[in-house]
Amino acid sequence: MKKFFMLLSAAILLGTASFAQGVSQLFNRINNEVRNQYAPDERDKTYEVNLIERKGKLILVGSTTEKEAIEALTSRLAESGVTAENRIDLLPSSRLNGKTYGIVCMSTASFNCNGSFSAESGTQALMGMPVRILEENDDWYRCVNMEGYTAWVITRSIAEMTKEEYDAYLAKPKVFVKVKYTTLYSEKSVNSLPVSDLVWGCILLDEGRAGAWRKVSIADGRTGYVLASEVMDLKTWMDNAVPTEKNIVETAKQFCGFPYVWGGTSVKGVDCSGLSKTAYFLNGYVLRRDASQQCKTGDSVDVHRFVEGDYTKEALGNLRPGDLIFFGRKAENGRKERVTHVAIYMGDGMIIHSSNVVRINSLIPGENDYYAGAKRLLKARRIIGTADQGKGVVSVRNIGITE
Repeated sequence: MKKFFMLLSAAILLGTASFAQGVSQLFNRINNEVRNQYAPDERDKTYEVNLIERKGKLILVGSTTEKEAIEALTSRLAESGVTAENRIDLLPSSRLNGKTYGIVCMSTASFNCNGSFSAESGTQALMGMPVRILEENDDWYRCVNMEGYTAWVITRSIAEMTKEEYDAYLAKPKVFVKVKYTTLYSEKSVNSLPVSDLVWGCILLDEGRAGAWRKVSIADGRTGYVLASEVMDLKTWMDNAVPTEKNIVETAKQFCGFPYVWGGTSVKGVDCSGLSKTAYFLNGYVLRRDASQQCKTGDSVDVHRFVEGDYTKEALGNLRPGDLIFFGRKAENGRKERVTHVAIYMGDGMIIHSSNVVRINSLIPGENDYYAGAKRLLKARRIIGTADQGKGVVSVRNIGITE
C-alpha cells in the first residue's frame, strides 16, 4: 500500500496520463459503490460527487444530503491509498445562509431533473406548497417538495425563508382555490391587470373579505383580489377533504379529456401518476410522485388471478374504487419487474388514467373502450385509510402548509 501511494504521489507531480486514468477508475468504482449504498434513488436523496486535481492536489467536490456517504467515500479512498481534500457540500448548503425553507409562489412551478430549462421535467408543485431548499446553482434551487421528491426549480418560483420566517408564514390564515382556473387581479375588477393565474389546489394568504372579492397575497409578497366564490378557508377545506371511494373517482373524472403532460400534476395537464397524486391531494392525501414509488405505498390488494391470465371482472373482485393499479413488465428471464403506468380503479372492471389524455377504459377484453395494456397489470395498492401509518401516504395536515 505504501508503495502504491508513493507511485500515486509521483504521478500527481508528473501529471501523467496513467495517473489520471488509474485514479479516475479507482474513484469511479468506489464512488458508484457509495452512491448505490447511500443514495440509490436520486428522487429521494442527493449524491453528486467528483474528484478533481488542482496543482498536484486531489479534491473531492460536489454535494450530497448524506453525511454517512461522505464518511464512507473518504474512508474507502484512504484505504485504497488515495488522500483527497474534502470540499463536498453537505446539504442543505451553508451557502444558503439559513434560507433553507420555501413556499411555491407560481400557480404551477415546474421541477426539472437538472437545473436547466432543457432538462427533463420531473414534477410540478402548486402555489402555496412548502419545499426544503438544498442548494442553489445560478438561477436554480435544488429542492425537496412536499411528497419528498428532489428536483430543480427556477429560483423565482420559490419564496425562500429562514425557519423563523417559515413558521411565521405557516401561522397565518390561508385560502384554498376550489375552482379549476381563475385569476388573481391587481384590483377588485376583472378588467384590472392580472397578478397571477391560479388553479385548483393553490393556497394563498388570506387578507380579508372585500365585498364579492377576497384580498389575498402570495408568499413572495404580491397581493391582489380573487372572487370570494372561487376560494374557501384552508382549514375548512382540510376538515372536509376526505378520500372516500366516491370522492377519489369523482375528482379524477374532473380531468377527463385533459392532456397527458410528462411531469404534470395539475389541471394544466397530468401524467399517469400525476393524475392519481392530484386526485388524492385534492381529497386530503399526499402520495409519492411516480408510479414506481406509489406502487410501494398503502396496502397490497390481491389481483393475482388477473395477472396470471384470468381476465374477468371476478378476478378483480378484491379491488375497491379508488385503489391504484399498476402496469408494466413482469420479472422474468433475469430481468427485474418494472412498473411503468398507474391507473385509478373505478369498479366493475373500469379504470381512469392518463394515457395520451385522461380517459376511462375497461380492463376486460371484448368490452367497449378496452385498454390495450390491461394484460400488463402487475399489482394493486389500497391507499384509502392508510395515511400517516408509515406506509408512504401522508395527510395534508402533516405536510406543513398550516399550523
